[in-house]
Amino acid sequence: MAKYVVVGAGGQLARDLVPRLKGEVVALARPDFDLTRPDSMREKLLELWPEVVFNCAAYNFVDRTESEPEAAFDINAWGVRHLAMICREIDCVVVHFSTNYVFGLDNQRRTPYVETDNPGPISAYGVSKLAGEYFVRAICPKHFVIRTAALFGLRGSGGKGTNFVELMLRLAREDQPIRVVNDQEVNPTSTVDLGQATINLLSTNHFGLYHLTNSGSCTWHEFAKTIFELAGVKANLSAVSSQEFGARAARPRYSVLAHAASESLGLPRQRLWREALADYLRDRGKPV
Repeated sequence: MAKYVVVGAGGQLARDLVPRLKGEVVALARPDFDLTRPDSMREKLLELWPEVVFNCAAYNFVDRTESEPEAAFDINAWGVRHLAMICREIDCVVVHFSTNYVFGLDNQRRTPYVETDNPGPISAYGVSKLAGEYFVRAICPKHFVIRTAALFGLRGSGGKGTNFVELMLRLAREDQPIRVVNDQEVNPTSTVDLGQATINLLSTNHFGLYHLTNSGSCTWHEFAKTIFELAGVKANLSAVSSQEFGARAARPRYSVLAHAASESLGLPRQRLWREALADYLRDRGKPV
């Protein structure tokens, strides 16, 4: 059976990926595996000598990256570069997760992006993630680079301690006014579905760049509205523009991902995000 190493084991994606892997799995979180310490990374991977490394680790504080880009680049770019070099050295497969935020420069776009479309990030975070993609693709021949979007998983987001679904439910419980942008369209994605889709893709041995999300898209405001509808929760929700919201980092107005590459391999089409959200709300294991 294959030996897998999963980096970033404290996050929501890793928590839903690890149980689905068949074989020996070593799950590594900081400080056991720190992308800012290349010598330590190399020592650990040479000790384990895995067949596949999944990189679920990332610096994903989008707004904070605008004021501290070095921290994001240390992990999302330089750390990923070191990881790719080590994986090439030991001749293993690297599976690296990226983001829809590598798009956005084309603010007139209204059709889903396929893998062959030119990226164009509009935030420091997006640039750091795109740099990581390029390093993996240029350095390690055996690679899967997977772009995804708007993740929600039962673990919550490791570094942030929450995800969009949990944040919306908490604000509703606290009866706070909730302002959500209605001019940014994305594919909400379940980490359960993403984890299984990644395993399906890995089994093909067709290395390259892929988009993997749940099917369908919506604005963040539509996402929030659906959360409250499915959860049966009343909320003081209002729609605002990106300009009115005033986030520090710019976000793409449209960053919906199409799945041309995975569908060309005959892999199953992912279910609708609304169905995945309904299951998430059912399985989260605590009262809404």
